[in-house]
Amino acid sequence: MSKILIVEDEEAIADLEKDYLELSGFSVEIENSGEKGLERALNENFDMFILDLMLPGIDGFELCRKIREVKNTPILMISAKKDDIDKIRGLGLGADDYITKPFSPSEMVARVKAHLARYDRLIGSNMQENDIIEIRGIKIDKTARRVWVNEEEKQFTTKEFDLLTFLAQNPNHVFTKEELFSEIWDMESIGDIATVTVHIKKIREKIELNTAKPQYIETIWGVGYRFKL
Repeated sequence: MSKILIVEDEEAIADLEKDYLELSGFSVEIENSGEKGLERALNENFDMFILDLMLPGIDGFELCRKIREVKNTPILMISAKKDDIDKIRGLGLGADDYITKPFSPSEMVARVKAHLARYDRLIGSNMQENDIIEIRGIKIDKTARRVWVNEEEKQFTTKEFDLLTFLAQNPNHVFTKEELFSEIWDMESIGDIATVTVHIKKIREKIELNTAKPQYIETIWGVGYRFKL
């Protein structure tokens, strides 16, 4: 049974999320403060984190950042803030998804299931040992899920690694944002494809010498992206 930690200071919302998730077969714990949520997130084993943005003490942004520094566990952020800049910031800090209040509890459950299924397939897959991709100074170790750029190791979130690996495995092929979203996030009907743009930007910051003139991941205007050989 997957174990989920909800960090939410509004008890009514936290209880609603907990009820729907438990009805779907998940084990759920709740914390109402950022400090306590962070302590448990870093010291206990959870399969997913659901974080409210506006929390007393440590807010959801900082909580997400600190968790992502040490864990690749899926993170879903929930907030009353609908501005794109908040969504972009949350995704940029390593969140896997972002929902704005008010939201449909059934949609939340669907997103949780999709992210957990994707993560389970990744950690449970039987990849060959030393399955490595090397392209022009970039080395991707699919087995260890590690990346080096010109022999310097770079840290990638789960979705950043998946997206980079998928593009590198299919060089010179142009993919639309919709195709990448469906492949990496495994959700065709829910979510926001702006997630793809945010993750491409974060990947470029880690692998490109000049993000204004990318040498690896090229934007094909009006179409999508491709990884150049």
